[in-house]
Amino acid sequence: MDDGDAVIGRRLQVEVAQVDRWTRTYLDAGIESVLFCDGHLSTVLGVELTSGAQIVVKIRTDADRLVGCAVVHRQLFERGFPCPEPIVDVEPIDGLVASAEAIVSGGTLYPRSGRSPVPFARALAELVSLAPRAAEVPSLDPPPPWTTPDFGAAALWRTPDDRDLDLNSFDGPEWIDEAGRAAKSRLGMSRSPLIVGHADWYTGNLRWRGDDLHAVWDWDSVITASEPVIAGLAAAVYPAHDAGTEATVEESEAFLDAYQDVRGSFSDDELADAWAAGLWNRSFDAKKQLASEGKPKSLTETEAVERQRRFRAV
Repeated sequence: MDDGDAVIGRRLQVEVAQVDRWTRTYLDAGIESVLFCDGHLSTVLGVELTSGAQIVVKIRTDADRLVGCAVVHRQLFERGFPCPEPIVDVEPIDGLVASAEAIVSGGTLYPRSGRSPVPFARALAELVSLAPRAAEVPSLDPPPPWTTPDFGAAALWRTPDDRDLDLNSFDGPEWIDEAGRAAKSRLGMSRSPLIVGHADWYTGNLRWRGDDLHAVWDWDSVITASEPVIAGLAAAVYPAHDAGTEATVEESEAFLDAYQDVRGSFSDDELADAWAAGLWNRSFDAKKQLASEGKPKSLTETEAVERQRRFRAV
């Protein structure tokens, strides 16, 4: 790949020459070769430097919360949590920002136990136990729209971070809107203290060796939220490799049980918050899929009703 070639994520386009200048500035070495390119909201570029080091450079639109995300990532690495070593925290690159981390190779997409929630829940519990306190971290606001409603807005749906869509301008179906409203109402009553956690805890961001966690990526998805919300978000999506492969109600329940086995039992209200958080995530994705693809995939009407029942009974 030549220096003038473009490397494209789904939302951003940069040139290798731009990244080469950035690595020379912050790492005193240029790009010898491009190993891979991937990305969604960001462009993720694996490169070998002229120094021989192999690193990942992640380029994305600037946001204040990224500073806090970098702090959390670095502290967790220093405390022994399995994640890539941060090499360069967030620094400017031609109107965008970039960071660099070590490449972590190997590992499997699923643990040895497959879709069993137990390894996923235990690993998330370990992250929460090692994470810095919310007060010790620069602001992580605003949270990604799929993690929580905007409680100060009259409109139900927040603007997606990966689509130029006003979800509120798309009518129905009523069962998706009802699921979102129910989740927003329940979460608006939560008074649990805030902690730091990872809000996109699913197979694409994790790798395993047997049933042991090997590596976690996507530290831009760090949030401050209550512990039930963080657990509930993960319980709803942990086994997903594509839309429609998220956790069943039974798998979500088993995840929450496994998480509480490690971290201690939630109260009835906290458990309701966990179910509501998962429903918000799944209904938001379903509404976005309806608006962009014409069909919801991440939630069915039957499942939406059952997930609401889990927290409306409180």
